[in-house]
Amino acid sequence: MEYVEKSIEVDVPVRTAYNQWTQFESFPQFMDGVEEVRQIDDKNLFWRAKVMGVEKGWNAEIVEQVPDKRIAWHSTSGTDNAGIVTFDTLSPTSTKLTLRLGYEPEGAMENLGKALGSLERAIEGDLKRFKKFIEGRRVETGAWREEIH
Repeated sequence: MEYVEKSIEVDVPVRTAYNQWTQFESFPQFMDGVEEVRQIDDKNLFWRAKVMGVEKGWNAEIVEQVPDKRIAWHSTSGTDNAGIVTFDTLSPTSTKLTLRLGYEPEGAMENLGKALGSLERAIEGDLKRFKKFIEGRRVETGAWREEIH
């Protein structure tokens, strides 16, 4: 599995950044290529996205969730991926988000994209759009504060 890690600082408290990130169904508003995220239950999600112009779908399970600290997941069917996002308090009004995503490239186009750094640029863009989204709102659209271990 290939891994990419990117970080960004957002000018909102850690609680606000974390709370917004738990609102998975809002991801299409700031993640390029993500067309749908449907929350099945507290631990399970369905994703639909365009990857290198090809529509893909997968189910994912949240395997760890600690409020204001981390969310980790892995796919259970479809496109093979796994990741973790962590939230670090920089000050009472700013947070560092670090997203580490692992994926298994499928086919020649995705392997070419990997070689050209497409996923790194996509993740950077998604984090910048998340920053703009949450800083523009200043408040989260919702929150889920339970723990999963």
